[in-house]
Amino acid sequence: MKNLVAYITTGFPSLDFTVDAALALGEAGVDTLELGMPFSDPVADGPVIEAANLKALQNGFKLEHLFDASAKIAPHIDTLWMGYFNPFYHRGMKNFIAEAKRAGVNGFIIPDLPLEEARPYKPMVEEAGLSLIDFIAPTDTEQRIKEIVTDAKKFIYLVAYAGITGAGKSEDLQPVIHNIKQYSNTPVYVGFGVDQNTAKEKAKGVDGVIVGSAFVKVLLDNSITDSQKITKISAIAKEIKEKINS
Repeated sequence: MKNLVAYITTGFPSLDFTVDAALALGEAGVDTLELGMPFSDPVADGPVIEAANLKALQNGFKLEHLFDASAKIAPHIDTLWMGYFNPFYHRGMKNFIAEAKRAGVNGFIIPDLPLEEARPYKPMVEEAGLSLIDFIAPTDTEQRIKEIVTDAKKFIYLVAYAGITGAGKSEDLQPVIHNIKQYSNTPVYVGFGVDQNTAKEKAKGVDGVIVGSAFVKVLLDNSITDSQKITKISAIAKEIKEKINS
């Protein structure tokens, strides 16, 4: 069974919505939830997630909101915090680890923290029983892939193309997947540009997919109510989970 990881932006359109949407996605078959930490300069994210980040910040998002919402979500679905390194640096990794443990969150996804810069923090995270997810890009050499994935835990985040989320580009990932699986038995999940239309193709040769913009687009749709948004993202999750496992 291939897994589905879903990203939503914490606090958009509201914190109560975030909790309700997360629990609904779990019921719809999502295996792991990425709770996005709104940030003013989300360099790896495309315009859809960037817009949701900005709106959450305008609504007054604070890190304490992430911690409180996570405590209601994490007991029910495997939860990771996805955020850029700036907040981790300023508040301190030890504080983030303590808050994650308190809430039941299982780890962190920090896209702007490359292998070399992650080295001081990864042992600290793993000693606490949490995971710091490793990224592989299609531009990485075989030697670089070996170096990154040798000690990878939980899953390896394979970026589907060089660029930003939601761009919908396509690259042949099979050589990269082959190189990863030579050096690691850790599951490989592919993200960036995965939606209902692309999920089945992108899931070839990997153990799961990561979907963000497809869900956040629905959250940005002001023409439907919050309950309709939850119904719609649940249907998308069910469709993607079915397609990647058919």
